[in-house]
Amino acid sequence: MPRLALLLTTVIWGATFPATKAALEQITPLSFLLLRFLIGTLLISLWFMVGRRRLHHDRAVLEASAITTVFLFFGYLLQTVGLEHTTASNSAFLTALYVIFVPLILLRIDRRVVVATVIAIIGLWLLVKPDASMNLGDLMTLGCAGAFAGHIVCLERFTRQVDAPSLLVWQMVAMSVLFLPAPWWEGTTQHAFLPTPVLLIGLGVTGVLATLAFAVQMWAQQLVPAQQVALLFASEPAYAAWLSWYFLGETLDVQGWIGSALILLAVVIGAFGS
Repeated sequence: MPRLALLLTTVIWGATFPATKAALEQITPLSFLLLRFLIGTLLISLWFMVGRRRLHHDRAVLEASAITTVFLFFGYLLQTVGLEHTTASNSAFLTALYVIFVPLILLRIDRRVVVATVIAIIGLWLLVKPDASMNLGDLMTLGCAGAFAGHIVCLERFTRQVDAPSLLVWQMVAMSVLFLPAPWWEGTTQHAFLPTPVLLIGLGVTGVLATLAFAVQMWAQQLVPAQQVALLFASEPAYAAWLSWYFLGETLDVQGWIGSALILLAVVIGAFGS
C-alpha cells in the first residue's frame, strides 16, 4: 500500500512539470516557488487546526526539520537556476539521477537494485534524450539530484524518529521563509502575481496537490526503504512527458514511449519485486 501510494503521488509530481512550465510564462521561477510553498504552508496549517493536531517543536523535530530543509531548498534552487542554463531534457534526466545516488549514499546495493537502476537510466536516456555535453546548468542540476537524494535519505531516518506531520510543517514554513526575498531578488513585477487561470492552475497543482503528495511521502517513508522510494520517483519524468504530451501538445516519439516503459519496468523490478 505505501509503495502504491508513492507511485500515485509521482503522477502529481509529474503533473507539476507542465503546470509549472505554463505558469512560468507569467511569473519568475523563484517567486512562483514562494507562492507554492506559502500555499502549502497554509494548507498544512489548516489541516493541523481542523484536526486539532499537536505541533511538536522540541529540539529533535526542529533539528530534523533544519537538516531536511537544507537539502530540499538547495534541490529546488539548483534545479530552478540550473534550468535557466541548460535544456529541459538535460534537467529531467540529471534530476532523476538520484535513483543512483540514494543507494550509493546508503550503501544498499543488491542485484535487484542494480538491475532496476540500469534499466531506469537507459529508459530515462531514451525518454529525455539529454545532450552529451556538460555546462554550468548541468552541473547545478547534478547538484540538485544529490540534494534531493539527501532529502530522501533524511526522510527515511527522521520520519521514524520524530513526529512526521510536525516535520512536514516546519519544512514548509522554512521553505516559505527562505524564498521570501525571491520577488525582490528577481525584480518580479506586480503584474506577474495577477490571478490568471494559468497561474491559479499552476499553484493548484504545485501548492495544493503537490503538498498533499509531500504529506503522503512523509507517511510512506516511515515504511518504504529510501532506495525503493528513489526508484518509484524515477517514474516522474515519464508521467511528466505523458502529461505534457496530452495537455501541452508536446511530441513524444516511439523512442520516448519505449524509454518511459523501461522506467516503469524498473519501478516494478526494484520497488515491487519480491
